[in-house]
Amino acid sequence: MFNIDMDSLDLEKTYDLIVLGGGPTAIACAIYAARFAMDVLIVGKVFGGLIATTDIVENYPGITSISGQGLMEMFKDHMNSLSIPYISDEIRSIENVEDYFVLHSFFQKFKAKSICIATGSERRKLGIPGENEFAGKGVSYCATCDGPFYKDKVVCVIGGSDSAAKEALFLAQNVEKVYIIYRKEEIRAEPINKKRVYENEKIEIINNTNVVEIVGKTTVNHVIFDNGKELEVDGVFIEIGSIPNSEIAQRIGTKINEKGEIIINRKSETNMPGIFAAGDVADAPFKQAITGVAEGVIAAYSAFDYLKNVKIEY
Repeated sequence: MFNIDMDSLDLEKTYDLIVLGGGPTAIACAIYAARFAMDVLIVGKVFGGLIATTDIVENYPGITSISGQGLMEMFKDHMNSLSIPYISDEIRSIENVEDYFVLHSFFQKFKAKSICIATGSERRKLGIPGENEFAGKGVSYCATCDGPFYKDKVVCVIGGSDSAAKEALFLAQNVEKVYIIYRKEEIRAEPINKKRVYENEKIEIINNTNVVEIVGKTTVNHVIFDNGKELEVDGVFIEIGSIPNSEIAQRIGTKINEKGEIIINRKSETNMPGIFAAGDVADAPFKQAITGVAEGVIAAYSAFDYLKNVKIEY
């Protein structure tokens, strides 16, 4: 549980920093802001972010192996130890009013002297026939969420990234067979996960192939390839990357690149004074929990430095 009593929260106060997001980047930013004695609030749509749906995390320094949910439970404990308030909500618009910002959510409004946008990303979709029709009926974007429903069945993972490899490895623990379907010659997984995939007898890779349609009756029963061939499967797990959740940044005039990522500098600053960004929503080339956490920490320090040099009177 979060250590927040909404009735006791002062919605009229002006926070030093409001962090948008619920993943590791957002929580790390808030933790450091609290350590800098800043009055900080987190507003996140879903606590945990995409990493909370990850089965195993093995590349976070200091932790040999842990589930994504387990890692975020540790973040939550740290956040609560500093009495940082977290509100499950979504900011829909931001106004720049004199020397502070007014943030409007679905249910209330908040005021802040600075903002860190750490809203992460969401799963990218294929955009093919059958994808939307069979969502939740054989089409999934999260193996750890839905994988247990496919015990002793045949499934496929569409994608060739490290995330796709890890999804296949997780599914192989319970299903009869996993096909990795990738549009290029060779999957792009980290060497250790690529080795695990090739050594797993339950996993078969179909290269140089695209899925163009997902077919079924009440649930999925097969997919159609771009070469006209079909493959019978009970489930389709789509892992083809993500799209940054940068809509709120675009609405207020923050610069973004062609991928929709918020453009930041080494200080996690955007083109707008008082607005910072970090993590998967920003334009850093390497998207990992540890790099997002680092950017969140930098954003907290930059916000602290920004407030030290700005005189605000109310």
